[in-house]
Amino acid sequence: MTTLYYSHPDFLFHETGADHPECPDRLRNITSALEAPEFSNLIRMLAPLGTEQQIRLIHPLFHIEGILAAIPKQGEYYLDHDTVLSPGSKEAAFRAVGAVCDAIDNVLTGKANNAFCAVRPPGHHAEPDLAMGFCLFNNVAIAAEYARRHYHLERIAIVDFDVHHGNGTQAAFYNQPNVLYASSHEMPNYPGTGYPTEIGVGNIVNVPLTAGDSGIEFRKKYTSIILPALRNFKPELLLVSAGFDAHKDDPLSSIKLIEDDFRWLTQELMHIADRYCHGRIISTLEGGYNLEALATSVAVHVETLMGN
Repeated sequence: MTTLYYSHPDFLFHETGADHPECPDRLRNITSALEAPEFSNLIRMLAPLGTEQQIRLIHPLFHIEGILAAIPKQGEYYLDHDTVLSPGSKEAAFRAVGAVCDAIDNVLTGKANNAFCAVRPPGHHAEPDLAMGFCLFNNVAIAAEYARRHYHLERIAIVDFDVHHGNGTQAAFYNQPNVLYASSHEMPNYPGTGYPTEIGVGNIVNVPLTAGDSGIEFRKKYTSIILPALRNFKPELLLVSAGFDAHKDDPLSSIKLIEDDFRWLTQELMHIADRYCHGRIISTLEGGYNLEALATSVAVHVETLMGN
């Protein structure tokens, strides 16, 4: 199994200020965890700069220009109460987009089986015309549209296991039958979307979790709802919004998953990909705010992608 791992030092220069949960230390801890011997075969890639053209696959020009114009020359600027810009935010955000698009190129041309993109800022809350929830540009949505446009794929599935609903990804594809968006998320929780009644044109699958749910409930809901929806859809490419904030130790949720639950889900998604997508999975980091739990959960996720 050939697994690509995308990162870049520029991701550390997106500063969010003291005590902000979406901080550079998240990636430092992931990097440290992936230096263990079992990751020696991981192919490490420097995330290239994405392009405005790639971002415009999802976001209108005024959205891009508005964010770039708001980037401060020093300090931090708050787009809202929790979405922050700093002098390094442009390079980080553009490299996050560049990572996912480069992963699409490498996986869809057979140069790798799968990829994990350790990027920040995250993306799944960013709606086409609104930055929110720590997110500036919607990385996974851009990846999906890039794959659809450049490789003429007819069925792309996005699975989002972040504990918060990916309202931005849902908004981007709400009326797009070629993209299946399936999300498990705690409700009620930020951002307040993700009800089962939100179904788009039959391509949106929302599976709420309840505070206190453990891996038992999580696995049951995937086994009974999301995995059958993926089999029915028969995707040609599987994208993952990999948020690890449903971990029992995460400060921003009340779901009680452990590392083995992330391992189980990754294995199940790989089975789907093997059957329908020639094994093609591209996973992109979203949330996860307990530094130790994030690092150990990502390690399990990546180790499983590697076939270990």
